[in-house]
Amino acid sequence: MVKFYQDLSISHKQIVWAWVFLAVPLIFYVTIRFYPTANAIILSFQSWNLLGPRTWAGMENYIKLWNDPVFWKVFRNTFVYLLIGTPVSLVISFTIAFHLDKLRFMHGLIRALYFLPFMTSAVAMAWVWRWFYQPVPIGLFNNFLASFGISQIAFLNSTTNALPSILAPAVWAGLGFQIIIFMAGLRAIPQTYYEAARIDGVSGWTILTEITLPLLKPTIVFLVVLSSIGFLRIFDQVYNMTLLDPGGPLNSTKPLVLMIYDTAFNAFDMGYAAAQTVVLFTVLLIVSLVQLRILRDR
Repeated sequence: MVKFYQDLSISHKQIVWAWVFLAVPLIFYVTIRFYPTANAIILSFQSWNLLGPRTWAGMENYIKLWNDPVFWKVFRNTFVYLLIGTPVSLVISFTIAFHLDKLRFMHGLIRALYFLPFMTSAVAMAWVWRWFYQPVPIGLFNNFLASFGISQIAFLNSTTNALPSILAPAVWAGLGFQIIIFMAGLRAIPQTYYEAARIDGVSGWTILTEITLPLLKPTIVFLVVLSSIGFLRIFDQVYNMTLLDPGGPLNSTKPLVLMIYDTAFNAFDMGYAAAQTVVLFTVLLIVSLVQLRILRDR
């Protein structure tokens, strides 16, 4: 082997060393990413309770999934998180970033304050918001409403209010990251475009729609895909804010990730949980590819 290496030309030795260095991330992804994924797909066709041996079940887990009304309720909840959370968070974060970019007084401090929730532990944040939503005399929001003579709101104990109540802190927690990314995209736009538009007397709305937003398209695509994946995988807020009744009343807030957790570690049905995981992986892949295709440059 040593003689073979010594007989190689310099260009061939460079190729060998390139593959040696590439082997490290390749081995990492095969063992940490690809193998668990393949194992989960195989497990989805098996029955296993973590203690006994795996037994082949064929399509039984997927048939059970198709006929499970709880799964379809959870599947709907997951897409509600996605379809409401992603556009709301992007609109709010862009609006803040757009105005914050023009601010010069205490700019760094305000930007840090917006980014602080993103750095906060999701568990701690969820428990603080859970305290906010408690009834009188504990909850901050209901105490505020009571001071104006307004009746209490069952934020986390209502099938109507529970999901928006959990979605609010989830959106709030991710704003800091999105604001920073939007501001980086705004700073990357050459000022010559704006100067030329002002000389021509173009209105502010036209500048926003014809210059700023089109040039921010790569940033928007990145944040849309990343935000969508985050909302499809939402777990921390739901689990911690509905700890006594995971998934909220009548599973009104339960997302697919929480259902996978319950199936695997409470019901110990690993095959059924793996089938749910495969469905989630497929949804994530399809949503990401569709968004990239729709938002790609023409």
